[in-house]
Amino acid sequence: MTWSFTPDRPIYLQLQEGLKLSIVSGEYPPGDKLPAVRDLALEAAVNPNTVQRALSELEREGLVYTQRTSGRFVTEDNEVIKKTKSELAMELVGAFLEKMAAIGYNAAETAALIGGKAGEGETNGNS
Repeated sequence: MTWSFTPDRPIYLQLQEGLKLSIVSGEYPPGDKLPAVRDLALEAAVNPNTVQRALSELEREGLVYTQRTSGRFVTEDNEVIKKTKSELAMELVGAFLEKMAAIGYNAAETAALIGGKAGEGETNGNS
């Protein structure tokens, strides 16, 4: 995974979001062992304490769990993963709708644009 951080938000939150995306997208499937804290810290070029904080938050959310001597693992509870995926999707949709409103589109106009684009993909055989 390639990490790129922005200065406007805490790095641990950005790490947490990146790992969350990796989990819901299946890059780290249910039951999969996550890389060690130090390995993630080296990969992201951040302090191990920052990675630890991000992983602790994911554990608090129920997306990962710790086995004492074996490390951290992705939850095997598919409902937790599906719920998280849905929440992330709703955040993205909300942000998209806000941006569309900022350029002058209302919800109906935005839906029509999306419908047109989806129909375009179907006629081109891209769906």
